Amino acid sequence: MRSPIAVPVCERLDELPVGARAVVRAVRGDAGTLGPDHLRRLGELGFLPGEPVQLLRCGPGGREPLAVQIGDTLFALRRAEARAIEVERTAEQATA
Repeated sequence: MRSPIAVPVCERLDELPVGARAVVRAVRGDAGTLGPDHLRRLGELGFLPGEPVQLLRCGPGGREPLAVQIGDTLFALRRAEARAIEVERTAEQATA
């Protein structure tokens, strides 16, 4: 009998729990949410495939802004921006 193949599960950055670490897989905009200029700007900020990212905290009541670290830089993102970033969780979790 063959063992099942593990397929990485991608989710959006806005779906991660606080403290979770992940790797960026893609930056994609939903129809009408973010334009190509905005998506390009996210790439210029460092949200590129293969980059490690961590969701540090959310705003009051779990809302905006989302504090996200990519590399050594901390960014405040709106939910619409975080929703456009597809990530894959890593096994390494924060020790906060």
